Amino acid sequence: MKRLKAAVIGSGFIGAAHVEALKRVPGVDVVALVDIVDPVQKAEELDVPNGFSDYREMIEAVEPDCIHICTPNHTHKEIALYAFKHGIHVICEKPMARNAGEAKEMLEAAKKSNLVHAINLHNRFYPANHQLRNMILDGALGKIYGVHGAYLQDCFSKESDFNWRMLSDKGGSTRVTSDIGSHWIDLAEYVIGSKVKEVFAEFQTNLPVRKMNLAGDLKDVAVDTEDTSYVMVRFENGAVGSAVFSQVYQGRKNQTTIRVSGSEISAEWDSEAIGDLKLGYRNEPNRLLTKDRGLAHPDTAPIITYPGGHAEGFPDAFKQNFIAVYGAIRGVKPINPYADFEDGLHQMQVLDKIFESAKTGRWTSVN
Repeated sequence: MKRLKAAVIGSGFIGAAHVEALKRVPGVDVVALVDIVDPVQKAEELDVPNGFSDYREMIEAVEPDCIHICTPNHTHKEIALYAFKHGIHVICEKPMARNAGEAKEMLEAAKKSNLVHAINLHNRFYPANHQLRNMILDGALGKIYGVHGAYLQDCFSKESDFNWRMLSDKGGSTRVTSDIGSHWIDLAEYVIGSKVKEVFAEFQTNLPVRKMNLAGDLKDVAVDTEDTSYVMVRFENGAVGSAVFSQVYQGRKNQTTIRVSGSEISAEWDSEAIGDLKLGYRNEPNRLLTKDRGLAHPDTAPIITYPGGHAEGFPDAFKQNFIAVYGAIRGVKPINPYADFEDGLHQMQVLDKIFESAKTGRWTSVN
């Protein structure tokens, strides 16, 4: 089997997570890391053989098979278009772009190139969520009435918490909705097998002025994006949904919850109990399914690496997503689909309409 060369662009928290996960993907070598600050040192720290400050120089020098875009949102389109032009497959962090217009350009370039394209919406690849999706597709939950939940963090809950995500010219018109809400929206659509068709939203910016550290001096910066988002959705299959997304929710570091209401069974998943799936019944005791390859749905079992009782978490979901994408690069169709640029464009359309609804106070159609 020919080994494939991967290059990661961006060495922040997410970029480093990509590198770590890629090193556990069979048949893949991480050959380069790109960052605008101290690229060689950062490459050495992550045990990557080559460090570059410019992704174009890197592509010319090492000729990767696939790049991973782990940079701020406003750079995604430029990097992806350049990669496709040079015959390179692309895995992009979410959100795909700043808006649907940019995402459409990226998808058109991907289709024209006939290359593999993917978005790292890794929540699909937790075994409990795979199990839930397959149970719903098999009809075990009955008719799906609704999907509800939240994605909560406290990472930006103080005025002194500031980065590029706060500013719409860098991150896009929405902040918390695109940064973490994008994960929840994709997961809800994925597990019930139906797309969002209408949205209603209300935004809060609880900290409209933040402190940016400039060489030790704190400067007041006006923030033009939301830190909390309340969203209702209608799905194409008739189900309804609601969710809260917040990065100022004290005490929650990174909690995702999803609750699916069916006519026969309800199901709940909480990322703070990442391997468990709770099932609720009316006329019999409720159940707790724990991760176990031997007891999982046949389509879920392949993404479970470790025996029952051994947790598989955040880096393992990345790994399983990348295994599926690099399999596609080799021509192997995945059993369970990863998110591609088609999904990314749809997601940006949903996010744009959520922003519109928050501005107008009205239900808004995605199509």
